[in-house]
Amino acid sequence: MEPTALFNTVNGLWDDAVLPSLSEFVAIPAVSPAFDPDWAANGHLAAGVAHVEAWIADRGLPGVELEIVQLPERTPLLLVDVPAMPGHEDAGTALLYGHLDKQPPVGGWADGLDAWTPVIRDGRLYGRGAADDGYAGYAAIAAIEALRANGGAHGRCVIMLEACEESGSPDLEAYVRHLTDRLGRVTLVVCLDSGAADYERMWLTTSLRGMVQATVTVKVLEFGQHSGMASGIVPSSFRVMRQLLDRIEDSATGRVKIAEMHVDVPAGRQSEIRESVATAPGFASAGIPFAAGVAPVTGDEVEQVLNNTWGPTLSVIGADGLPMPADAGNVLRPFTTLVLSFRLPPTADSAAAMDAVTKALTTDVPYGAHVELTRLEHADGWNAPELAPWLRESLDAAGQEIFGGPWRTLGVGGSIPFMGLLNGIYPDAQFVATGALGPGSNAHVPDESLHIDYAKKITAAIAKVLDAHARH
Repeated sequence: MEPTALFNTVNGLWDDAVLPSLSEFVAIPAVSPAFDPDWAANGHLAAGVAHVEAWIADRGLPGVELEIVQLPERTPLLLVDVPAMPGHEDAGTALLYGHLDKQPPVGGWADGLDAWTPVIRDGRLYGRGAADDGYAGYAAIAAIEALRANGGAHGRCVIMLEACEESGSPDLEAYVRHLTDRLGRVTLVVCLDSGAADYERMWLTTSLRGMVQATVTVKVLEFGQHSGMASGIVPSSFRVMRQLLDRIEDSATGRVKIAEMHVDVPAGRQSEIRESVATAPGFASAGIPFAAGVAPVTGDEVEQVLNNTWGPTLSVIGADGLPMPADAGNVLRPFTTLVLSFRLPPTADSAAAMDAVTKALTTDVPYGAHVELTRLEHADGWNAPELAPWLRESLDAAGQEIFGGPWRTLGVGGSIPFMGLLNGIYPDAQFVATGALGPGSNAHVPDESLHIDYAKKITAAIAKVLDAHARH
């Protein structure tokens, strides 16, 4: 495929077909089930899935089959089956993944922006779900259309768009198991839910961290007491919580003390990290809105990347039992609840890590305080398999012809449960994890946006990968 013609086709598809429909998708408040317990009754997830299904149906791809699959008590999943072009049936299935559920809107959006109002400004589409990850299904279809229009080929392509990724993908394994026979021989997996360190080149994600999450409650009283009457007699639930946290994290350095959360970083990944830092210095902390005068954990950029991709970390992401400051009285509170979120190295055993955390927080609790752990969940990370020669060659060509330079790799500090799941089921498949989440995309926070030109380039690159997959 001639690269200029390919990109011109992609550009036209995005401007004329993708952006109008993707903008309408942004306006649908399809919040993930973890943040909308009444998601089924509210119908927003179903509306988002139906919207994308209708758009794909209108594209008229030859032989395409669409189905909204919904198992009992689970979120819907959109399955798009595009048959192989004649002569390329033996390539196996290329499985392309994205998700249609969204993070909650949160406050603090800039003037003229909000989560459910699509706005195109300075080359970006603003709105919740634009970059994470509503664009993915559109990009996959546009890639297939563009390669067909420019003399390319593709094997069978199955696009799988789930609706609970932002909740940890609790339904995904059930769907993959349910659809295994229909998916057939998966030889290529393309994930478009990842990101980029900059917008100058294509970035391939080679590792994803796993996770453990737990809601921890320390209870010392049946109900609150006047602090002047009870303090010094009743142990503070907050102080007990601090002692428990000291068991699992060094507060001076941030080092996690749970041995099961540490692994040896492969030498090849360390080399890739050094190469990426040399290529795009500063990318690890680029776009992070540090408050004035606040320094990163370390000034060494390689260490920053290692910490963020292969080191375990703890974040306290929620709390209960603490009144708002304006409502705080002189009360020794009966309980303190914290939500603990651990990020794990890609190759760590998340189940063993969760068991170790549970033991650390519930054994020999000071003063015999009651500790309850709820909403426990865990997910393994993912370390990418070696690239096959045909895939490396196609990525090299895409890097030079579309981005004007070599592609680079990065690990992602977040989790995409789909990748580890699929790697386990299809250990011989090749994996391309990439995406348009780059600097300023602001996934999960105010002012989420999609860098439109970069998304177009990613689309063209995926077209080249699908063509190579069909022909190798």
